Amino acid sequence: MNTLKTAFCAGTLIMAGFLPNLAMAHWSLNNEASTLSFVTTKAEHVAEVHTFDLLSGEIADDGAVSVTVELASVNTLIPIRNERMQAMLFETNLFPEATIEATIDLDTLAAMPAGGSETMQLNFSLSMRDISRSYTADVMITRLDEALVATTLKPIVVTADDFGLQTGVEALREVAGLPSISRAVPVSFTVLFDQGH
Repeated sequence: MNTLKTAFCAGTLIMAGFLPNLAMAHWSLNNEASTLSFVTTKAEHVAEVHTFDLLSGEIADDGAVSVTVELASVNTLIPIRNERMQAMLFETNLFPEATIEATIDLDTLAAMPAGGSETMQLNFSLSMRDISRSYTADVMITRLDEALVATTLKPIVVTADDFGLQTGVEALREVAGLPSISRAVPVSFTVLFDQGH
């Protein structure tokens, strides 16, 4: 009995020490292991997938999540189209970044075992061109040994009109000679945060 009691007390002390350390750990976004993609539709039925290749971010001690998207890193696999999106749509010379902010419960993460997953609704804000909009995403959170992965379960629909991008979309349509380009785009992400102390 004493042996069991001693083991229980030791385990409790270990967890008591572990959880605060986890909450106080620094979490940094791993760009190489993260993906932010969006789908555009042109000429009514032609859909294409694009990405942003440069992301950075962190999770603060209080659970505040911040992610920065370098808009000039837009990658459509066509160099001239990348340049047109940078100049005509995002105007990266004036507005180089988009930012995503949210808050997560670090206590919930601390309670997850390595390899465990949990689905949750994440409320976040997206800011671009000095405009901020609120969204809700259904995400799967997976805890690895020293990393945290968040993946969208369903795409998030973002409209050009919400950020004053409709003029840019029309300019792209005209220069490409297309009959239409959708102003609503589904966005998906998988982001990995590495844990450091």
